[in-house]
Amino acid sequence: MAKKVLKFGGTSVGTIERILHVAKIIKKEHDSGTQVIAIVSAMSGKTNELLKQSKSISANFNKRELDVLLSSGEQVTSALLAGALIEFGVNSKSWLNWQIPILTEGEHSNSRIININIKEINKFLSEKGVVIIPGFQGISKTGDVTTIGRGGSDATAVAVAKIFDTDTCEIYTDVDGVFSTDPKKIPVAKKIDKISYEEMLELSSLGAKVMQSSAVQTAMMYNIPLEVKSTFTDREGTKIFDQENLDYTKSVTGVAYSKDDAKITLMGVQDKPGVAANIFEPLSKNQINVDMVIQNISSDQKITDITFTIKRDDLIKTIEILKNNKDIKYESMSNNNKVSKISIVGAGMVSTPGITYKMFRSLAEEKINILAISTSEIKLSVIIHEDDTLKAIKKLHTAFDLD
Repeated sequence: MAKKVLKFGGTSVGTIERILHVAKIIKKEHDSGTQVIAIVSAMSGKTNELLKQSKSISANFNKRELDVLLSSGEQVTSALLAGALIEFGVNSKSWLNWQIPILTEGEHSNSRIININIKEINKFLSEKGVVIIPGFQGISKTGDVTTIGRGGSDATAVAVAKIFDTDTCEIYTDVDGVFSTDPKKIPVAKKIDKISYEEMLELSSLGAKVMQSSAVQTAMMYNIPLEVKSTFTDREGTKIFDQENLDYTKSVTGVAYSKDDAKITLMGVQDKPGVAANIFEPLSKNQINVDMVIQNISSDQKITDITFTIKRDDLIKTIEILKNNKDIKYESMSNNNKVSKISIVGAGMVSTPGITYKMFRSLAEEKINILAISTSEIKLSVIIHEDDTLKAIKKLHTAFDLD
């Protein structure tokens, strides 16, 4: 008997009508003999509404209580969906994170799942029951409710698929699958039928909103087959699995972008061993994620310039940390919070010459200035002025035959 995890995002359960529609999808799977564990997000907009309420009380709302507050959105959806299935004649039950339990470790709002008790749920599945589990949350060893970061329902779904050893993990959303770029911005974007874990990981970490990057990483580590599909159509989705099983006909699979970046440049930095560590260690300790790092080669081996990118929300905090850092010396600092990151991704890039030249030439033809560059085997990213974002995506999408 097949066992599946079906995960439904916020837009899929955004209204009572949509929850009833999701219940029909689950019922169809259940009636075919499949054992179903459904993971649900909060109804679309609910988490932001709860967050807004917390901020109306305090800009520094207690993190423990914030987890208790934010986790309530998924619990509401779980009860409504289980109730809908019961109404349709399906034996169904919702389990809250502490009832299973889903054990987590790490700090509030950014914990990670380390184990899930399977005994009672497997017993209920064997009795032809449908299990509903709220995503995005768990419980710590000390009994505190925890959440696992925005978009964390994907991570819950993949963790459940691994621990319950399911046959597949299907991610239901409001689009037909993974697209070559954002179809809302570029109407000629096309659906990708098959994509590797590595490519999907790059796309999700670069701003593609279809799946949370940590969930893709977990699926890749444990070789859990994923499929992203639409809740609202019957069309085939996008299958995500090991790249050895893929047939690459294009060097570039997709174009991703993010518009929440900021760039900082330290000029005239003393060029000596340990200087980079002295710059970035305090940022790490303050939970600031550094993305691209570019260091100019020092001609006199005395001073150099270091440029790096961070999330825009962290800019003020980063500048303050750098100014108060007594372990580094530099002549001046500049920053730009009106930048975006554009990336091309494709496992075929490593064996295709001329990709870098083609990207740079395409941007030059549109008179788009490149502020920073970062490369890997399957990704090429550039920082550009934010105003040029849409123009750059359109040009690269066409240049690499993705339209």
